[in-house]
Amino acid sequence: MSAPTDLLLHYFQWEVRTWSRAYPLWHRALERHKGPGGHALALGERDGGLSLMLAQHGSTTVCSDLRGPTEKARALHRAMKCEELISYETIDALAIPRPDAVFDVVAFKSMLGALSTPERQAQALLEMHRVMKPGGMLLWAENLAGTRMHQWLRHRFVAWEHYWRYLRLPQDRSLFAPFDRLEVRTTGLLANLGRTERQRDVLGRLDAVLCPLTPPGWHTVGFGVAVKKG
Repeated sequence: MSAPTDLLLHYFQWEVRTWSRAYPLWHRALERHKGPGGHALALGERDGGLSLMLAQHGSTTVCSDLRGPTEKARALHRAMKCEELISYETIDALAIPRPDAVFDVVAFKSMLGALSTPERQAQALLEMHRVMKPGGMLLWAENLAGTRMHQWLRHRFVAWEHYWRYLRLPQDRSLFAPFDRLEVRTTGLLANLGRTERQRDVLGRLDAVLCPLTPPGWHTVGFGVAVKKG
């Protein structure tokens, strides 16, 4: 199931056509997991898109970021009348200040790369696994290394390239080793070369045709669902 375009814009916020391809998979997972009183944690949120998605699926949600969510996040949640389901915290994904097994769902988008090393990325995923209840699930979407062309262009034009560690699949599936089950999909090829969101949207439409015809190792976004053993 797809969400209305305006909701996808709120949830995913940039390069929306590409990243929102995670939504049908996540929606189905949330619907299967649905139960009374679900408790969710969204990490690396800044402007609060995934927190809105989780709240609109009925979860009481902690919207968190390393430096705290922005006022834009709060304004979005107020406008969508979800503020009663959402709280705000400053949380480091490497040391989540919660006891074991308290969340039904944890979610993040484009956050692991900022941790710079595979060891820190693995530690963050271990922390997410720790705070999830048995049978809980992780909804994740992350930047992939892509082709040599993508890597060269980032080196030339992306300011954070010097510290960002892009995932490589299938090699980095091992980061998700604590989880019992892992579903992985990839997408994105040309869209992130666009200079504006309109250009990225047009290129994203082309990617819908090209991605099934190209190796997953060429793609720029990975997403999926990981489940903790019940």
